[in-house]
Amino acid sequence: MRPELILWDWNGTLLDDVQLCVDALNRLLARYGYPQRYDRDQYRAIFGFPVEEYYQRAGFDFARHPFADLAQSYMEDYIPASVACPLADGARDALDAFAAAGLRQVILSASPVTTLERQVAERGVAPCFDRLLGLGDIYAKSKVDLGLRFLQEGGVDPARTVMIGDSTHDFEVARALGVGCVLQSSGHQSPEALRTTGAPVVRNLREAAAYILEGGNCHV
Repeated sequence: MRPELILWDWNGTLLDDVQLCVDALNRLLARYGYPQRYDRDQYRAIFGFPVEEYYQRAGFDFARHPFADLAQSYMEDYIPASVACPLADGARDALDAFAAAGLRQVILSASPVTTLERQVAERGVAPCFDRLLGLGDIYAKSKVDLGLRFLQEGGVDPARTVMIGDSTHDFEVARALGVGCVLQSSGHQSPEALRTTGAPVVRNLREAAAYILEGGNCHV
């Protein structure tokens, strides 16, 4: 059964910001006097949600440097630098393919909603989406409540909805919402980590769109 709605993750899925996040993490570590640095593969091995636990895996000591201070400092670096981040490879193709098929598209992101709106507008893709759903602060809590509210208020059938993301957390969100899920492996987590969910894993967004539009099983 072809879906009627695509729920998109933003960071690492539609927005190619992985290298920026690696660099911003390393700058944050340097700013607070930590010696360790991470390359792209090492970053993808420790990244995840909740963000507090990811920061701890990176080696931050919240007794010395409270998470709220670290998050604020990180976002002061990340937000202006993100202007240079392109859309992910195949993003426009996938957006166009779903639009041509008559599917609605909504972004469900852990980004602050003001940041999300600005980043989407900067890349000229705001008209592709019915809604931009982002969180109200910089601390990146779960997207589940936001997604549930949207589905319930809009009378959306979860069985006709698929989420596209790049993290095991996106799968967890999809499962909590009762929607299907496809994960693409060029974002913030490795394909090995993504495959542990049991969800279909594809290499890029062109493959994600083809899989969904050809009727691949997205519900696990």
